[in-house]
Amino acid sequence: MTSRVHTPHTTCPSCYEEVFLDELVGGRCPLCGYALDEDDGICSEFDDPLERSNLGWIILHYFIFRRFERLGVNPLQIMQLLSRYEEICSSDPAGAGQLHFDLEIPMTRIDRLIPKKCSKCGRIFFRGGKKIVSGDLSCLDYLRLFVCPSC
Repeated sequence: MTSRVHTPHTTCPSCYEEVFLDELVGGRCPLCGYALDEDDGICSEFDDPLERSNLGWIILHYFIFRRFERLGVNPLQIMQLLSRYEEICSSDPAGAGQLHFDLEIPMTRIDRLIPKKCSKCGRIFFRGGKKIVSGDLSCLDYLRLFVCPSC
């Protein structure tokens, strides 16, 4: 592990915490948002709450990504979902949480063995098909659905 003794750092005048210059987010303190590159001494907030360089926005994307990655969703599908979410937030911030998703996840061994009922046609099947996670980003819960190979 390398030491950070010689890494350039400073003390934030707003929160009085030691901040390394390579950890700054858009020239601002990552803890309180104080602009360290400005010399006027005014503690200001972030201009655009949905700006991509905003630390909160990055953390939100990270936790949404991790939530779906743990389920086994393809990372490309997750990134497409996040880009759709970003488009909705930029056009209509009030309806940002109303994003519906249907993402395919791999079946577990138990899922392959037990009989499954298709969510589209209602047919019971044993082999093949897809397992889909469906839900809304505004809710923490989601549905696990099965779709038969013929649908």
